[in-house]
Amino acid sequence: MQQYGRETRFVCLFVVSIVYACSGDKSSPQRVAQAGGTEVSQSAATGCDASLWNHVYSPKRLQQLAPCLSVTGIIDESNVDEDGDQHFLLKLDPGQDTLVNKRNQKKKGGELVLEIVCANPTKMKKPTAACAGFTNPVPILPVGAHVRATGTYVLDTHNGWTEIHPLSKLERM
Repeated sequence: MQQYGRETRFVCLFVVSIVYACSGDKSSPQRVAQAGGTEVSQSAATGCDASLWNHVYSPKRLQQLAPCLSVTGIIDESNVDEDGDQHFLLKLDPGQDTLVNKRNQKKKGGELVLEIVCANPTKMKKPTAACAGFTNPVPILPVGAHVRATGTYVLDTHNGWTEIHPLSKLERM
């Protein structure tokens, strides 16, 4: 009889945990896992377009750390990659520096990489299929613009740095 009681308590605790986990508010703070195993508290974002993943060239290289995250900062650099993506370096506003890792520090001057997929014609053969017939509506804003960037926070396992890729929104502040 005592064994039955322990199992019942375990099942009840499990059910309560599931209900609690599923009742989260999208605007409440969340814990974002970082590449180094630490966590960062950030506000959950809304407005990410999951269909953009259909246009990411070689998505297996991107390890998702948060499905939708917004950051703010100043665009410090912008260039067109051969795969057709528009790459930006974002100098983050204060309080967000934990979103960049050691590789961002070393190779990107401590800035966060942002990528708008299929923003330009590709010069490579392999990414052509991912962008075929797709026009990305995310605007390409100029260097120096103060922006809010929203998208999927990832670790680019080929390069070792963190990024927002694909970028769902890029808005002037």
